Amino acid sequence: MVGIYKTNINTKENKRLVIESLSTHFQLDNCSIDMEDIDKVLRVVATKEFDEGRILSFVKQLGFDCQPL
Repeated sequence: MVGIYKTNINTKENKRLVIESLSTHFQLDNCSIDMEDIDKVLRVVATKEFDEGRILSFVKQLGFDCQPL
């Protein structure tokens, strides 16, 4: 399963925080944030299905906007 989201994550420190936090709390195969893209795209990849709502809520709890693309 792949999830692609628009975010407002705009610093390397915030990028690291979000990726490490998501990787710790969810069983993900890969997680990345494209800081060059205008939408600061968060890409989440997992072999198993995940609840997209939980990903969105989790990122928002970290203090960032997160919307599906």
